[in-house]
Amino acid sequence: MTDSTPRSAAIPSKHVNITGGYWGERQTVNRERTIPAIYQQLEKTGQLEALNLKRSHPNTRSVIYMFWDSDIGKWLEAVGYSLESHPDPELEKLTDDVIDRMAGAQQADGYLNTYFSVLEPENRFRNLRDWHELYNAGHLMEGAVAYSRATGKPKAQQILARFADLIDATFGPEDHQKHGYCGHPEIEMGLVRLYQATGEKRYLNLAKYFIDERGQPNPHYFDVEAAARGDDPSKFWAKTYHYCQAHAPIREQAGATGHSVRACYLYGGVADIAAETQDETLVAASKRFWDDLTEHQMYITGGLGPAHANEGFTFAYDFPNESAYAETCASIALVFWAQRMFRLDPHSRYIDVMERALYNGVMSGVSAQGDQFFYANPLASYPYVNPYEHWSGIGTPRHYRRSDWFFCACCPPNLSRLVASVGGYFYAVSGATVYAQLYNSSSAQLQVNGSAVTLEQHTDYPWNGDVHWAVRVEQTTEFDLALRIPDWCRDFQIAVNGSPMTPEPVNGYAHLRRRWSNGDEVRLSLVMPVERMMAHPEVRQDAGTIALQRGPVVYCLEEMENGSRLANVTIPREARLNPASAPNLFGGVSTISGDALRVEPANWGSGLYHPQSRVQPTPSPFTFQAIPYAFWANREPGEMRVWLREA
Repeated sequence: MTDSTPRSAAIPSKHVNITGGYWGERQTVNRERTIPAIYQQLEKTGQLEALNLKRSHPNTRSVIYMFWDSDIGKWLEAVGYSLESHPDPELEKLTDDVIDRMAGAQQADGYLNTYFSVLEPENRFRNLRDWHELYNAGHLMEGAVAYSRATGKPKAQQILARFADLIDATFGPEDHQKHGYCGHPEIEMGLVRLYQATGEKRYLNLAKYFIDERGQPNPHYFDVEAAARGDDPSKFWAKTYHYCQAHAPIREQAGATGHSVRACYLYGGVADIAAETQDETLVAASKRFWDDLTEHQMYITGGLGPAHANEGFTFAYDFPNESAYAETCASIALVFWAQRMFRLDPHSRYIDVMERALYNGVMSGVSAQGDQFFYANPLASYPYVNPYEHWSGIGTPRHYRRSDWFFCACCPPNLSRLVASVGGYFYAVSGATVYAQLYNSSSAQLQVNGSAVTLEQHTDYPWNGDVHWAVRVEQTTEFDLALRIPDWCRDFQIAVNGSPMTPEPVNGYAHLRRRWSNGDEVRLSLVMPVERMMAHPEVRQDAGTIALQRGPVVYCLEEMENGSRLANVTIPREARLNPASAPNLFGGVSTISGDALRVEPANWGSGLYHPQSRVQPTPSPFTFQAIPYAFWANREPGEMRVWLREA
């Protein structure tokens, strides 16, 4: 990459009006149900009350928690994006009150953190490894930038700029500064956002410092600060700095490791700095992390992190289904990172992964009604009995269900801010090239080589592969419209003003370079069959099974349509798989049906094990129905399964 190489820039969500379709429905639910539900929980748990710097909340928790401020920051960001497209004076007034409380909670030197200001003021910045001060600050920065941009009110951004100034004075290479970085990365992306909003290069330089300093040995900063507070560095609870991606300098790290959310936030920050500073060594590291994660450590749903123990990665090809962690925040962070990778390297492979995560691993994290959430997103679910309840004589089967809120509630507001801003992922512009990234009915106002261009998009994607654009220009304008041909699509057709075009995709994009006139029409038809997906032969948990996918959507079986004991369901290899529209299901989705067999003995009798010759398993035919994975656990409790046996 050189200074003369044009980089793509995503089109801000405020320039993309979502007019309907899948994301129109999801944004409506987010605006009307999710954002208010999150606010109610922030009030109920005392998180907003903590901004008044009171020690406790009288009705709920007895103390403030050190990660609380980040939830407020993400909610603030969701509100900002929502107000851009749907002004709401009451919501704005409510949010202004929260910002006033933030201003009241800010210390004279600019410090802003409810936990340490109230409970441990003497411990500010003393344990970056485990505590969340800089992580909280990063989310507050992103929220402040989004809200100030949406409303034109500078107060929130000014508050966080003061905090950023304090952090900049505290951390850096000088002898009087701390040479540290956060154990939970995120502030790197927040500082870059603040730099882009203010033009203050100190914020960019500080983000770069955090990236460059991370994992530097001799001495390692986390060892230094542990010793300074009287702790033994060798007794670190996580045992290894791989957990927080600080085991080695960034440019020397081999691949994705540790806590999956921290990892993807960090890699997003690395990509930001690589793009802003033209640092080829960081570009190479970013691509190395990306290849390792997407080729060895990503679920078919775009979920990340199989293990609950470290909330993250284990080893290549380790994908347990029923016990999958696959935190919602990890898929969201993957979306953020993917968009930044495209800025470094305009190739559709990043957007393909982004799309997979969006339609599956992200949106499974919220109920269809928008007010209940998943923290972890398993790929199989079966009823279980809590052993402690069983011992007490009240053992009852439990099913994996969404919750109203969590002790650590990072996922709900994170998901809300992504849904509110999803229009900003639809297009990117680089020079005279407009990249069409995601397909959904919308109207986008773009600037291409100094000319105003409006692209009106109409489609029922992801349930249908037909996409139509109308081009609106004030005068004839030459540019390249690059249409993404997803990796799942093996056949497509393109027509401009009714005339077929046959461009050969380059890096996953079909390029249409021409002089565009007002009213020109483009039609893209992506052939969207049902696919039987297989996992890599090294994935032991999925050997001999298939997953159903159509377009970018991964499907699953639920007990409601298919009965119990889904592990015994087998789909014959010759069975026809039929997609169908279900307009009355979850606001309108597509389902898949076909012939299946439930293979199990008709009469087992007693005993835990029997010879096969004695019980003689027999196949019972039935017609299965699969629903999009993102919509499971929205009806009656029951089993769920993504990977199915194939006969």
